[in-house]
Amino acid sequence: MCVQRIVCACLAVFISVAVCAVPRRAAAQTQGPVKITLDQAIQLALQHNHTLQAARTTIQQSQAEEVTANLRPNPVLLGDAQFIPFFQPSEFSSAYMDNTAQFDVGISYLFERGRKRQHRLQAARDTTAVTRSLVADNERTLTYQAASQFINVELAESTLDLAQQDLSSFQNTVGISQTRYNAGDISEDDYLKIKLQLLQFQTDVSQAQVAKAQGLDDLRQSLGYESVPADYDIVSSFNYEPMKLNLDDLEVQALKLRPDLRAAQQGVTAANSAYQLQKADAKQDVTAQINYTHVSQVNTASLFGNIQIPIFDRNQGEIARAHYAVTQAQQQEEAAENQTLTDVRDAYDAVESEDQILGLFNSGYLQEAKEDRDISDYSYHRGAASLLDFLDAERSYRATELQYRQALASYLLALEQLREAVGTRSLP
Repeated sequence: MCVQRIVCACLAVFISVAVCAVPRRAAAQTQGPVKITLDQAIQLALQHNHTLQAARTTIQQSQAEEVTANLRPNPVLLGDAQFIPFFQPSEFSSAYMDNTAQFDVGISYLFERGRKRQHRLQAARDTTAVTRSLVADNERTLTYQAASQFINVELAESTLDLAQQDLSSFQNTVGISQTRYNAGDISEDDYLKIKLQLLQFQTDVSQAQVAKAQGLDDLRQSLGYESVPADYDIVSSFNYEPMKLNLDDLEVQALKLRPDLRAAQQGVTAANSAYQLQKADAKQDVTAQINYTHVSQVNTASLFGNIQIPIFDRNQGEIARAHYAVTQAQQQEEAAENQTLTDVRDAYDAVESEDQILGLFNSGYLQEAKEDRDISDYSYHRGAASLLDFLDAERSYRATELQYRQALASYLLALEQLREAVGTRSLP
């Protein structure tokens, strides 16, 4: 009876697990592979990128240094026992210890002058502000990196679609050419040339597949390898979106928003705080001490104090160094501001140039290349055009389509570079 109950219980557990697992597998099959948009890719990168997470810990480290900077000195406990007859043990007695031996217990404390603790805390806080801005600049750089890799995947996917369409179309041409060859309409040499040309289309598909797979791998590294599954894909919106931009507005926005420029500006404040701290360190601290003494049956108290006389060391070297560091920070701020304006102008010029190139394609070249290919295809299949003219039209169409897709990717990358240069994804 016990064995039967155990067997029944095991069967019940097995059936319940199987029943629960079937809906989960069905749900997983229904859900399909994960697909992410550009905005989702950027958010995943900002949340899961390990390099950025490591950089963010520098803020916490800097905040911990603020705690250290705000600490007061510890008091010092002193004590001594004098005139103990270690080498004359016969002298040890309560009377000797009470009348002859001396015992001292004291406490001393370092009083900082010049508001050193307050200056240390302010310098640490200013350093934390600089660290926050530098981490924000890392986020800006990572955003551009993830967006650029996303666009590279879009280009690879678009190129793959074009290659597959060309391959399918040319396979149809090969089939028709074989029918014409069998009927004696074309020579064997022309038929073989067409079959050999098919290899180029098949190679284009393979190369495009590899480019997309590698692009997804590179993007996954930026997103955080474990943030997306291995079979993830992107939701592509690989389209031309014209932008109306004003250079002056872009420069004003960049001067307000660029985190590296803000870090340079905060660096001047931090350098001034460090300079004030060095001036405070030139103030000599006072050490005060109070002692309790027991000797000759008498209990007494003593007060002591000491301070260095600033004859030679007045911290003049560190004060001078900190003063020059302020000048250095000011020059770095000027350089960062100039670099910001240069980045904006370069990115703006790149967007304008790529926009003009796309305008040329959209003005009729794409349509003309397609019409030329269609006319040559129609004429060749009906014997009104030569094989060389047909193949040349195919190559010209494919090259024009690839150039357009590459120009579109360059335009989108230039827009991302402009967003990075301004410091925001919402361009004015």
